[in-house]
Amino acid sequence: VQLQASGGGLVQAGGSLGLSCAASGRTFRNYRMGWFRQAPGKEREFVAAFSWSGATTYYADSVKGRFTISRDNAKNTVYLQMNSLKPEDTAVYFCAAQVYSGGLYNFVASYDSWGQGTQVTVSS
Repeated sequence: VQLQASGGGLVQAGGSLGLSCAASGRTFRNYRMGWFRQAPGKEREFVAAFSWSGATTYYADSVKGRFTISRDNAKNTVYLQMNSLKPEDTAVYFCAAQVYSGGLYNFVASYDSWGQGTQVTVSS
């Protein structure tokens, strides 16, 4: 599956941004989708993801209550709405698809396909 992320940019602290990730493939609804981010000099970290059924969402503690992951299976797209942004949210954000079951939702190694990343910069 191929993923194309978009929607990053520069925003002031307290502002909002929305990211989108379009996926190829006719079985998008069967993928577990997630968002990760990587700040300069740091490892890639989990941000948000769906359960395999899509009925449950998971968030990193650092973004809980501020970020919302959603998906539109008809459009093969997953979204990340980011509100009340903080300078520490600055990172390259990646969408990811887990095609094969097995592996925890918050592990980088669990995901089979990755988008190219989109830069989010939050100024103080």
